[in-house]
Amino acid sequence: MTSEVLLAEPRGFCAGVDRAIEIVEHALAKYGKPIYVRHEIVHNTYVVNDLKKKGAIFIEELSDVPPGATLIFSAHGVSRATHDEAKARGFRIFDATCPLVTKVHVELAKLHKEGYEFIMIGHKGHPEVEGTIGQLDSGIHLVEDIDDVAKVQPAQTALLGVVTQTTLSVDDAAGIMAAIKARFPQVREPKQQDICYATQNRQDAVKLMSPLVDVVIVVGSPTSSNSNRLRELADRLGKPAYMVDSAVDLKPTWFEGVQKVGLTAGASAPDVLVQEVIQRLRGMGVVSVRTLDGIQETIKFPLPKGLRR
Repeated sequence: MTSEVLLAEPRGFCAGVDRAIEIVEHALAKYGKPIYVRHEIVHNTYVVNDLKKKGAIFIEELSDVPPGATLIFSAHGVSRATHDEAKARGFRIFDATCPLVTKVHVELAKLHKEGYEFIMIGHKGHPEVEGTIGQLDSGIHLVEDIDDVAKVQPAQTALLGVVTQTTLSVDDAAGIMAAIKARFPQVREPKQQDICYATQNRQDAVKLMSPLVDVVIVVGSPTSSNSNRLRELADRLGKPAYMVDSAVDLKPTWFEGVQKVGLTAGASAPDVLVQEVIQRLRGMGVVSVRTLDGIQETIKFPLPKGLRR
């Protein structure tokens, strides 16, 4: 019978997610409903449904937004073309792009002016990747794994830079980066590590927790890149690992013969879901819950000018 839950520290919301949700809530309070949001504000079912109840309408196409409406770009960022089209349509725009993603966009624009081409490490089709690639008209080559590195054909190699999706596995990205450097020794690496501090911290916490437990549960939605990476990491460390959108997804068979359960949450998963999972586990026989030591995150990002208190 399961007796103890060990909570990873840190887990759950990061500063970029906090800011993005606050932007939608402040816009609703200031301008009334509806507020339109391009793409899910963050990749979490609970958060999106909660904001829908409050008056947010989530869209993919700007043609679905009525003239004069308030529009918010999701935390993942958007392409330059989307930004320009929204402006041309005359919406009141608030940009909830995570400042760490914006940092990548700014670096791209600066180096592009100097003549650079880029290799981007990321997952094809992810909105952050589409938004980053869409900062330039051409000259960004996407690689998803080490095999892709051999297929890259830049027009020149004298000025070649690397950027990464911010929510990747640190270890996977390091392996791909090593392959890029082996093929293009003079490549310019990211100025600072592009993988965000929160992704790094949550992965480090899982590395610390995994040896102490028999099974790992990650709270996060299937669309959440960083949540998926946490589950994969625990799996790679030799522990059975499962991702759940909510406590309803827990299966009693996962805990048969298990003494200690490790519990974490992706950067877009709210703490209320973690608490519901703990309650369900208590119903299965858990008697104690202990939070492991870990980094205390204090970073906070300011809201856009028009929405500050």
